[in-house]
Amino acid sequence: MNIKNVYILEDRAILYINGEDAKEFLQNLISNDINKVSDISSCFSSLLTPQGKFLYEFIIVKHKSGYILDCEKSQAEELYKQLCLYKLRSKVEILNLSNEFVVAVFSHEKFLTFDRAKDQPGCTIKYREDPIFLDPRNKDLGARLIINLEKLYLSLKKLDLHDANLKEYYSLSHSLGIVPKDLNKLKDKLFGIECNFEELNGIDFKKGCYVGQENTARIKLKNKLSKRLFPINVINGKLYEGESIYNNEIEIGKVLIDSDYPFALIKYLNVNFDEKVKFKTKEASININKPDWIKN
Repeated sequence: MNIKNVYILEDRAILYINGEDAKEFLQNLISNDINKVSDISSCFSSLLTPQGKFLYEFIIVKHKSGYILDCEKSQAEELYKQLCLYKLRSKVEILNLSNEFVVAVFSHEKFLTFDRAKDQPGCTIKYREDPIFLDPRNKDLGARLIINLEKLYLSLKKLDLHDANLKEYYSLSHSLGIVPKDLNKLKDKLFGIECNFEELNGIDFKKGCYVGQENTARIKLKNKLSKRLFPINVINGKLYEGESIYNNEIEIGKVLIDSDYPFALIKYLNVNFDEKVKFKTKEASININKPDWIKN
């Protein structure tokens, strides 16, 4: 990332949760520990099905008396409804502020020029009243600024940041092995832990119960994790969502996201998986990249 580039994430949405029970409400639902979130620290987390399957992912940022959820816009309305279903008698207010706030991303290098900035994922500072934080998933994804839309361009000018092509950011995220968009294509198709949420700092195995905790813990403790979500590079041909991936007629995975930044669920421990070879689908030849931050 160029130190002067900024990427306006028009496909992100902002939910805001506050109220007397906001902290306990989130703690009982999310895969991470809400106690990690403070004025100086933000976290990545998810909401799973009771069976531990992926539903939604988001970044949580402390803001004033409540919590901001930075999520994909295509998931925002359903996430809002799901949170409202869980609300019951909790004293919380859930707001969709997507029309008022925007998310902008700039480089890790630029972030470190700010006072009080620390070189650790999730480190959070304030620019005036607005939170800036190093991406809690992977600091190579840069820092995020959540700001009122009316203040955005004046602030970017003062920060000497210049609007850049969003595809550059998507491509970086894909190359790092982190899904940049089209998260709805993953819903209920794989376990949260298969999304690499442990390595992306999105699961806390020491916290108490949350939705989907039992199966997530069982897969981890019994070493049952045999499939993971990996990025695909198409050499030639066309991908189709849901189709199988083969190495010498042996199926080693399925395409889950078939768009510009494709991902597949891969049997990465299978003897037929070798990231150095070319794999086949019905109409495509592909490479599968195992991110270097996955150690086993």
